[in-house]
Amino acid sequence: MARPPSSKGSDRGKSGANGAESTKNSRMSRRMRAEMIESAAPEPFPKPVTRFGSESPENHGWGSDDALEGVGGAGEIQSALTVPKSWLKFIIGLFLTPLAWVLTLTFLQTFTSSFHQGLLANASAGYFAGGVVLFGFLCLVVPQRVLMFPYVLGHEVTHAIWVKLFGGKVADHFHVSLEGGHVLSDRVNTWIALAPYFFPIYSVLVVTLYGAASLVTNMSPCRPVLFLLLGATMAFHLTFTFLLIVRGQPDLHYGGTFFSLMVIYLLNLFILTCLLLVFDIALTEDAAKHHKLYEVSWLATLETFGGLFIKNCLGFIDFCIALTGWIATWIQNMTADFGH
Repeated sequence: MARPPSSKGSDRGKSGANGAESTKNSRMSRRMRAEMIESAAPEPFPKPVTRFGSESPENHGWGSDDALEGVGGAGEIQSALTVPKSWLKFIIGLFLTPLAWVLTLTFLQTFTSSFHQGLLANASAGYFAGGVVLFGFLCLVVPQRVLMFPYVLGHEVTHAIWVKLFGGKVADHFHVSLEGGHVLSDRVNTWIALAPYFFPIYSVLVVTLYGAASLVTNMSPCRPVLFLLLGATMAFHLTFTFLLIVRGQPDLHYGGTFFSLMVIYLLNLFILTCLLLVFDIALTEDAAKHHKLYEVSWLATLETFGGLFIKNCLGFIDFCIALTGWIATWIQNMTADFGH
């Protein structure tokens, strides 16, 4: 921004009986001219502007310090509402808790069953597990600062992608380095703020490239590489997501910490469940071919998983009913004791 030219009124105001008043008027004139120049200057990016930033481990542990700054404070928005959004999202988070419990139990039961049936003997699952081990080896030999750069890059690109998905704009100012990074956008919501924690961008990139290549050539011989990279990138995503949440992230505060944690947990668990079902389907098909039962299809795996999910839902409902009855009985006994 160009500096506004100085006023000559102050020089004239220094001589004469009204020097002090002229000096004051000249200062006000310079201030008004500076404000006019500033207001006339083109804005580099439409307001309101939201900044998503990532700090290096030296500045904020392993984490990414994403500052969500909007025009007008959160207090002004909440004051205009009868019920604050944070309260509403906390209640939604409470209702998501039973779903998280049932899905976790179903996932563990499915994983245990598949493991006993020889899950790791399946080629796809074996290469995926190899990718997880490969990432663990990289964590031991590669400095944390080097691993931080691809995380920061993926973190900021994920914010930018989700801003675009919601029809927003991303400024040209896009900074990524070993010390951290940030991206500017014209909007923010819960999904944009939490996207890097449930959207494994490198895994999505691997699948996208494999799918695009499959359109022009036969990629079946490269399938082991696909699952190897999927295992490594998913381990990278889950490891950094866990470390950043433990360190504490301002992103989680936007939609309420409890609600944000429930959303992140459920969506990541959903991705892992889908991967497990893919491996389980492949395992079922291998077993069917071995026993010459070619009528077995992927529907059998989905039916088994769906049956476990419904069974666990009913079990949770029965538990809630039993707990409610116990509490009611306890209150009734306490009231009877006080009555005597």
